[in-house]
Amino acid sequence: MSNHFFWLTKEQFAKIKPHLPTDTRGVARVDDRRVISGIVHVLKSGGRWPDAPRDQYGPHKTLYNRFVRWAEKGVWGDLFQALAQAGGPPAQVLIDSTAVRAHRSAAGGKGGRKTRRSVSRGGRTTKIHALTDQLCRPIAFILTGGHVPDCIAAETLLPMAPAETVVLHGDKGYDSDKLRRQIEAQGAAPNIPPKSNRRYKPGFSPALYKNRNAVERSFCRLKDFRRIATRYDKLARNFLAAVQLTATICYWL
Repeated sequence: MSNHFFWLTKEQFAKIKPHLPTDTRGVARVDDRRVISGIVHVLKSGGRWPDAPRDQYGPHKTLYNRFVRWAEKGVWGDLFQALAQAGGPPAQVLIDSTAVRAHRSAAGGKGGRKTRRSVSRGGRTTKIHALTDQLCRPIAFILTGGHVPDCIAAETLLPMAPAETVVLHGDKGYDSDKLRRQIEAQGAAPNIPPKSNRRYKPGFSPALYKNRNAVERSFCRLKDFRRIATRYDKLARNFLAAVQLTATICYWL
């Protein structure tokens, strides 16, 4: 296989295969390894679905239909969760977000909140909120519009943290009394630098905080995939599935 094309190795596909749907009816499904490799190639290259090389991956419509149908069924999310949980519960969890510019092709999707996209002075944007471990490996994702504050989105994301979490690291954007109480209620200790305007400064460990950039390095690697760095999908469901599949390929295979 040429270096210009992505292809799952036998070892990688062996980890994925047990988590793929088996309830196929009628005609047998086209080779999963080839189709998933083609989907990842499109995510990595940032090209249109019709630009996927037919001689390498087969018809582009097969790639698109498989990606969208499995996104709707939650297959990509379940695959990501299954492999992430198999990595074992981390003692330290990191939280952060990154903004993604939405391409004009991502506009016009029906469904209101289903799009998870906002229009502001900076244009159409989406935020990817993530939990990772100290080795940069993603644990959970949610999407919001680009205008949503980190501390608000964290209220939805934090329940996805492993129950065994001991310390949760976040930057000053997560410094709120409500969020600190939520973290402590889950049995973890918040390690968040206090804002300068706080009268009472909660406890904070700069030594532990040095590793917090792992979550930012995780975002950098995910954004090497051009369909993650720029959002082309109208539906948040499809874009979130792309993020989850990319995280699986980058960190859990």
